[in-house]
Amino acid sequence: MKQFTGICLVFLSLMTTWVMAAESSRQLRPVNTYSIVARDPETGELGAAVQSHWFSVGSIVIWAEPGVGAVATQSFVEPSYGPLGLQLMRTGKDAGQALRSLLASDEHEDVRQVGMVDANGNVANHTGDNAIAEYCNLTGVGFSVQANMMWKPTVCAAMAAAFEGASGDLAERLMRALEAAQNEGGDARGKQSAALLVVSGDIAEPAWAGRVFDLRIEDHKEPIAEMRRLLTMARAYRLMNEGDEHMTNGDVEQAIAAYSGAEALVPDSHEMVFWHAATLAAAGEVDESLPLFRKAFQAWPRWKVLVQRLPAAGLLPDDPALMEAILSAD
Repeated sequence: MKQFTGICLVFLSLMTTWVMAAESSRQLRPVNTYSIVARDPETGELGAAVQSHWFSVGSIVIWAEPGVGAVATQSFVEPSYGPLGLQLMRTGKDAGQALRSLLASDEHEDVRQVGMVDANGNVANHTGDNAIAEYCNLTGVGFSVQANMMWKPTVCAAMAAAFEGASGDLAERLMRALEAAQNEGGDARGKQSAALLVVSGDIAEPAWAGRVFDLRIEDHKEPIAEMRRLLTMARAYRLMNEGDEHMTNGDVEQAIAAYSGAEALVPDSHEMVFWHAATLAAAGEVDESLPLFRKAFQAWPRWKVLVQRLPAAGLLPDDPALMEAILSAD
């Protein structure tokens, strides 16, 4: 097994050198921005978040894999640092070893800016000498922040303080770091796109199932404010999914609690109002459901058609009197 692992590491090293050489021949792509990578010590979740005055920053800057690590690669960005860095950490290298390995194969390390965190909370970052001022980087327990072409050199300190001082889950703490950076002046060019990615700490989770949050703002006048809105929406839909699972398992009381929580987070969503109402009605709490049905029908009249399809799907009792009461709730 040790011999096999050694062969794999040699192959990976050769592949990394080849990929980096191929990428170095391409035109350098400037993505000047601020970002954070971090691990939650309680849950093991790993994540990264970023904002830039550049279109679709999340598609090339932040990377994460369940139970492996997270990477932010920026400045004159080399996207391969993301997948290759994760691959190196997956084979057993810590964040610092993975980063040093990639830098050693990079002809343009002087313009790179990279932050990495591994599944054990080890962090590493690099800012090349030719990054565009103002630039900065800081590491703390389980996190790294990095920024370049900032309005002020104090952006990293503001991000670190916000992350360390915030409560809540990893996504909330990452969000607070982004907000602090923007409040400090952010990117000297302005605002355009942002992204936030959080994955499970369980390496057994496949990439598609291990994503806790995967949010992107591709082009927006206020990407940080929009990211905050989307994070709230994402939390609401996670509760909706929980409610669906409880309904599938026949646990109506838990489903009602989940749907109610989703509606409380996003009270203007007629979809969440409708499913809350439908679950109440299915549980026999018809009087409590009717005001919610009324609210949903007024916001989106087609729910009156859709609700009549639910008995056939087993989501409402096949009771003509109940359906008449529901349809009259407008």
